[in-house]
Amino acid sequence: MVRRVYATPEQLTEWTGRPAPADADRLLKRASEDIDAALVAAVYATDAAGMPTDPAVVQALADATCAQIEFQQETGDTGTGAAGRWGSVSLGPVSLSDRKDTPGGGGGGDVDLAPRAHRALRAAGLLPGVIW
Repeated sequence: MVRRVYATPEQLTEWTGRPAPADADRLLKRASEDIDAALVAAVYATDAAGMPTDPAVVQALADATCAQIEFQQETGDTGTGAAGRWGSVSLGPVSLSDRKDTPGGGGGGDVDLAPRAHRALRAAGLLPGVIW
C-alpha cells in the first residue's frame, strides 16, 4: 500500500514559521497517517492514488497534517503518541504518578488528533465522517 502524504516540508515551514526539521519527510508521513486514521469514515473525491482532488480538501489535509506536527513538536511527542500521557509529582521521598489522559482523547477515533488539525478537518466538512 502506498502511503499518502498530504503536505510538503515547504508547507510545514509556512505553517510553523520555522524551517522544517531535518526529519520533516518522516514527520509528514506519520502525521498524514494520523490524519488518515481520523478520516476513516470521511467521504471525498480522490484520484487513482487516493489523493484528494478538491482543492479545498487538499488544503484542509495539508493544514491538518502541518497542525498535527506542530502540536506534536510543542508537546514533545515524537509522533509515537507516547508523550504527555503520564504526570508525576515528587516531594522529598514521596513520588506520585497518574495517567494524564487516555488514548484517543483528541477526537479522531483512536488517534491523538491535534486541536488545530481537528478544526481544519471539521471546517472542510470532513469530520465527523459519515458512511453513506
